[in-house]
Amino acid sequence: MSPRDLRVNRKGPDAALMLAQKGDGPSFLVSDGTPEVTLHFLAAVIAPLGDALRECSPPPTRYQKMDWGMNLRDVATAVRDLAGQRLFDIGGASVTVGSLVTFVLIMLVFWWTSIVLRRVTERGLQKSGIAEPGTKAAISRLIHYLILLVGLGVALQTVGINLASLFAAGAVVAVAVGFAMQNILQNFASGVILLVERSIREGDVLEVDGDIISVERIGTRSTVARTRNDEQLIIPNSNLVQSTVKNFTLADRFYRVRCRVGVAYNSDQRRVEEVLLSAAEAIEERYQEREPVVLLAEFADSSVVWEVSIWAEDPWGARATRSSLNKAIWWALKDNGITIAYPQLDVHFDPQASPAHGPEA
Repeated sequence: MSPRDLRVNRKGPDAALMLAQKGDGPSFLVSDGTPEVTLHFLAAVIAPLGDALRECSPPPTRYQKMDWGMNLRDVATAVRDLAGQRLFDIGGASVTVGSLVTFVLIMLVFWWTSIVLRRVTERGLQKSGIAEPGTKAAISRLIHYLILLVGLGVALQTVGINLASLFAAGAVVAVAVGFAMQNILQNFASGVILLVERSIREGDVLEVDGDIISVERIGTRSTVARTRNDEQLIIPNSNLVQSTVKNFTLADRFYRVRCRVGVAYNSDQRRVEEVLLSAAEAIEERYQEREPVVLLAEFADSSVVWEVSIWAEDPWGARATRSSLNKAIWWALKDNGITIAYPQLDVHFDPQASPAHGPEA
């Protein structure tokens, strides 16, 4: 078999793959100045390999109808032509099929790297004692976004797109798109703030616009929450960042439940205080480490108003706890003969007063 030589031409990106005849064997040039150099190189290697297989193979039999050498040469030519197919121009660079495939492969590599690093990070947090699902999910998402952002920059640079020129060329378009997508970008920035600041986490119980909600998932654009009526709300992140939000579980899960009740003025107020305190202590849902508090809140027009408060550990079940406290107070006052006062108005008639108008009697 005659010798073959491989020569690589590095004169610039315009040098294309060339096949030439030299002596008794083919000689070819390969350019590495374009993003599809890998595919061109494979095409250049496959072509002479096909000739070698064709020359070394035995004569075909009746069961062997294919010319493997010619087929490999055809594959090499097809790969070379496909890799150099021009699609469009962006940022002053021509995007070909080869560069597009390279871009996709790089993004897949970074995507896989992100998955691996997220799993390693979650295991490391678990071993270090950070078992809160919300914290692990936030850190995992931040790592995912950061790696994909780096991968996008690397992929664009690899395929020959200059990011500086691309940003400069798209500055006007970016401003127009920025105005059009102002709310979306604002929500995205707010989502990043929530993930980094951790003032609101998954599982927190919040009061937003008068509604008590439980946070189920914090996304980059919106937050999904559930109300006490089992209704799911999709809340833009900017609403949680820019408005006042009451977080019942920011530092701990303790929550105070209050009940106000008015008794008649002729009631024994010392006895009333004892009965209310005993009723509050009997609540099973209360936090046992903190004692109930009974306060004389107000001397109203028709009653003496008392306020009873207990501590509970579950803000989400505050309504059920308040119901238990109200029922305990009601039955305790009834059992001890204490009257729960209600608004009333006394009207006195003076029979000696003469009418201001009307006919004389």
